[in-house]
Amino acid sequence: MNADTAPTTTAEPRDADGRPPVHAATAADAEAITRMRSEHVLSTPFTEDWLRRCTDELAPRLTPGGDARAFVIDAPDGTMAACALGLIHPVLPAPAYPRGRAARVQIVATQPEFRRRGYARAVVSALLDHLADVEEVTLFELHTSPEAAPLYRELGFSGSPALMRMTRHRQLDGAVPGAQPDSTWVPPQQYADALPRAAAYVCLYVTDEDDRPLQLHSVYSPSHPWHMIGGPMDLGERPWDAVVRECREETGMAAAGPPRLLATVYGQPRAGRPYSTLQLIFDGGRLTAEQIRGLTLNPREHDAVHVLPLAEWEALMPARDFVRLLAVEEARRTGLAAYVDTWGSA
Repeated sequence: MNADTAPTTTAEPRDADGRPPVHAATAADAEAITRMRSEHVLSTPFTEDWLRRCTDELAPRLTPGGDARAFVIDAPDGTMAACALGLIHPVLPAPAYPRGRAARVQIVATQPEFRRRGYARAVVSALLDHLADVEEVTLFELHTSPEAAPLYRELGFSGSPALMRMTRHRQLDGAVPGAQPDSTWVPPQQYADALPRAAAYVCLYVTDEDDRPLQLHSVYSPSHPWHMIGGPMDLGERPWDAVVRECREETGMAAAGPPRLLATVYGQPRAGRPYSTLQLIFDGGRLTAEQIRGLTLNPREHDAVHVLPLAEWEALMPARDFVRLLAVEEARRTGLAAYVDTWGSA
């Protein structure tokens, strides 16, 4: 699903109240919705044969007896400016969705010349309202991009862009407008499934006695050739316990506490990695030349250890890795913990 990312100057359709004129789609809109999906959602557009095939599949499902519901905004020239399509399906009932009706928001698309005008929000809001109030759907799911995820969080969804979920109950007759609904108990697994996913890592920042950073050369990661000591946390492991384990496994050295956190580093989900990454970087202190010579590397992970002045590391690693290294060094020097939230995004 696309995000509204580029403002334009095309004439903007609005209703009498100044809102985008959203209306429910019918079977006659199936071809336009299919083309919106092909052009603005899929990474590889459909061939004409596939456009016809999907249009023929969608049209009967957009009738009252079908399982598809869509809301659209028309452009001034009669084409489709934006659309949102949801597919209704049954699920086993649970306390949070007693009717056992769920919907997946399958398509949200806006023509480029109508983006940044609230059209995506308008069609999605209309779709969710209809599904909840008319179709009695209480469980909603969707997949989106990291860029579009904030919109869906504002609408009540939670979770990572790879799977966002929401439970929503229609207002009962006689309820006071604007009153908050009674809280609904959510099963623990359902609640856990709705939380953002993140892979947790720990690192140990070590220097020599002249404050020159120590890095290990990777044998398996050509895109990130130089590493701090550290790695992923095991399930159920405490962060400092993971530091001690990783330090022993990678260098044969015993990490000395007490733990002192220097930086927190966050990375967005990206291609090949559906989860966010969260790194906790601790201060490993200063090692003597004798201690550095005594490090014993694990040959399956690293084949060299180097100590260089901070500036010389810039030419040996990706720019985002060096930005992280700079932030960690500054945190140790100033005593102020660093926060980096752009690592791994490129």
